[in-house]
Amino acid sequence: MAKKEKYRPRIADRLLARKLQGKGAVLLEGAKWCGKTTTAKQISKSVLYMTEPGRVVQNLELARLNPLLLLRGAKPRLIDEWQVAPQLWDAVRFEADRSDSLGLFILTGSSVPPDMSGVMHSGTGRFAWMKMRPMSLWESGESSGEVSMASLFDGNLDIAGYSEVDLEQIAFVACRGGWPLAVSMNGDVALDQAFDYISAVEHRDIQLADGVMRDPARVHRLLRSYARHQGTQAPNSVIRADLIENEGEALDVDTVASYIRALERIFVIEDAAAWNPNLRSKTAIRTSDTRYFTDPSIATAALGIGPSDLIADLETFGLIFETLCMRDLRVYAEPISGTVYHYRDKNGLECDAVVHLRDGRYGLVEIKLGGDKLIGEGASTLLSLAGKIDTERMKAPSFMMVLTAVGNYAYRREDGVLVVPVSCLKD
Repeated sequence: MAKKEKYRPRIADRLLARKLQGKGAVLLEGAKWCGKTTTAKQISKSVLYMTEPGRVVQNLELARLNPLLLLRGAKPRLIDEWQVAPQLWDAVRFEADRSDSLGLFILTGSSVPPDMSGVMHSGTGRFAWMKMRPMSLWESGESSGEVSMASLFDGNLDIAGYSEVDLEQIAFVACRGGWPLAVSMNGDVALDQAFDYISAVEHRDIQLADGVMRDPARVHRLLRSYARHQGTQAPNSVIRADLIENEGEALDVDTVASYIRALERIFVIEDAAAWNPNLRSKTAIRTSDTRYFTDPSIATAALGIGPSDLIADLETFGLIFETLCMRDLRVYAEPISGTVYHYRDKNGLECDAVVHLRDGRYGLVEIKLGGDKLIGEGASTLLSLAGKIDTERMKAPSFMMVLTAVGNYAYRREDGVLVVPVSCLKD
């Protein structure tokens, strides 16, 4: 019988410890199976599993009648899947208010509560919010970590790194995903985990978002359509048209929007908002969000494809790789208070990712599979965008980077653009 591997340290470990030092409670949200509970257990001193078999009814009744009883225990106390009883929010806030201590509670949730109307307090000043995602390549041990994104923002641009990861390996880790359970497995068993994940989403998890029963087959068809449009700004009407054309579904736009909202609420989908810099010219910037899944394996499983299919179809591989890079960039940006955006203007100039810190510093990133031609195109795009930015009204970019799937070396080009294999990057 296979055994689970010991805990792999996560970037979220440090951030969670930091946030607990400044607030009474931390809300840790993210997709199921991404490791929230296991990470929270590393620092908690007692645990309440709200959905523990045999105790669910009792826990829900106590949450309604006397929630403070559920909060008893050594601190920090982990309350797992707290969202099944939203009234716990006010109880946690009350305990945080009356205590002289910080770092009392960790609340983990794999969906946004469908109804918060009974909650009295917003949590401002008492709660810190934190999002956790599936493992980055650095966390899963598949990046050397020789190039630190935090270090780039500090001005250390004379990089050097070496990677032996090839295209077949990148195709495998994209299809396997960053699910902690899958990372410890090999071959087809590892690849099965993403298929199991979307099966759970289709048959059960999506209904946890808002309590609405949905046809699993329809959810699957929508996931397939979303996968076809990842990395684009396709509106809901285009996804609806795609469903009608390919599946014969008679759906209205509002129905499609409700499905997408539900998938967002359980953290399956994580679109990238548009970046709006100060430009020298009056160029209209497209403001639509760009479609992404929280992990590339969701897209490959929805499409029913594996590593060999990606190798045979480099156009699809490029889109899947972009989703992998967006996941990793988001994981690496989280501890430095960064948000990852997408840029596109009316003239078609597009930057795959903009990592923007809350102090105003930002980095421009183009994502390419690799090869001199694609790297050159990415560098040209970055330099073109950087040249449009009004540096009298905002800072110049801290760095410009072409993030690649393959290529042995991380280095700085003569034009200042960095070329970095994703298997060399870390937070």
